[in-house]
This record gives sequence, C-alpha cells and structure tokens, in this order.
Amino acid sequence: MKISDIRVRIIKKDDAKLKAVASFIIDDCFAVHDIKIIENEGGLFIAMPSRKTGDGYKDIAHPLNSETRELLKDLILKAYEQALAEQPEA
Repeated sequence: MKISDIRVRIIKKDDAKLKAVASFIIDDCFAVHDIKIIENEGGLFIAMPSRKTGDGYKDIAHPLNSETRELLKDLILKAYEQALAEQPEA
C-alpha cells in the first residue's frame, strides 16, 4: 500500500478541538475523505470517517490493524504540521 497523496484543510476556529480535516489517496486509485484531526489533553489524534448510529458513531472506513493505523496517523499528522507551517502569518 502506497499513500500517494494527502490533503489537509485547516479549520480556523479558536478553542475548537477539531483542528483540520484530511483526505488521502491509496495507490493513485482509492480515496478516503473526512479524516478529522482532533486535539485533546493527550495531544493530536485522527478520527476516521464515521456516521451517527443509534449507539453512537460507527467508522465508515478504517485500518484493520494497528500498524496501518499508526502509519496513517503519522503521515496525516506530518501533513497537518506542514500545512500549518505553510499558512501565512495572521
């Protein structure tokens, strides 16, 4: 599996836990959208695309093992940090 592209859209709201929304493309042929980048007391983490159900929220797309989850988290958070660095100063 090769992540061929990652796009990050920064959310500009003061004191919001949601910091950005990301998308990525696998092997130039499969896209996953609406990955949320969220900040809490423990730092940044990603939340995979989900939908609301009667029991809470259910992931629509997600990694099947911890190694893939860590790989995606690392790549998406790196892209987020790069997007922040490229933003013009306010």
